[in-house]
Amino acid sequence: MSEPAAVPAGALRLEHATAVDRAAQELRRAVFDGELESGTPLREVALAASLGVSRPTVREALTVLVSEGLATREPHRGVSVATPQAASVRDICAARWVLEGAGALAWPQATDALRRQVRTTLEAYTASVHAGGTYQELNEQHLAFHLSLVALTGSPRLVHMAEQLVTELKVALAQVDRLRRNAHDEADNHTQLVLLLESGDLDAAHDFLRGHLAGAADEIITALALEPGPPVAGGS
Repeated sequence: MSEPAAVPAGALRLEHATAVDRAAQELRRAVFDGELESGTPLREVALAASLGVSRPTVREALTVLVSEGLATREPHRGVSVATPQAASVRDICAARWVLEGAGALAWPQATDALRRQVRTTLEAYTASVHAGGTYQELNEQHLAFHLSLVALTGSPRLVHMAEQLVTELKVALAQVDRLRRNAHDEADNHTQLVLLLESGDLDAAHDFLRGHLAGAADEIITALALEPGPPVAGGS
């Protein structure tokens, strides 16, 4: 059996990859901090000059943001910051309730480690709220908490599905947090949900979660003045 071919000298491009990562991270920060609002065109030339990197680096960084759902690419129009759509927001929240609700109902069968992870992500989110964390930090920790609920099912596939769903909401949630300054209220809501789970009142936790996600859909649509769409069966 022949030896696998050695990696050619110079084939690895760590420095370039790091430049792309740094550019993507700075663009994420600008999106979450409101410097780049929904619909803002992301022009390669201007961004390259602002970030002090090459156009190819910017192009690759934008591809990363598109893959994460933070930006969209349209033929003949280029890349722009993603703009949430009301129907999509409702559909995503309905799908999240199916996944997160399954996790809530699986609480008694979940491992101690998975239950502790729910509490740990809640405490991290709450601590960041009180410490005045950035919108990007709060957004990531908020969504990490919701993913920990899905993880209670013990299914990596369901967690992966949930990750794809929450990625689509990151821009919308960050904008709502900036407009409403409601991170403290969200932390209180999440604490109430965990207390219901830890008390064993699964039906109440399940119903609370459904109402929480329905309210989230309505709040996003109202706060961002999105054109309302028809309700999605099973909750919003």
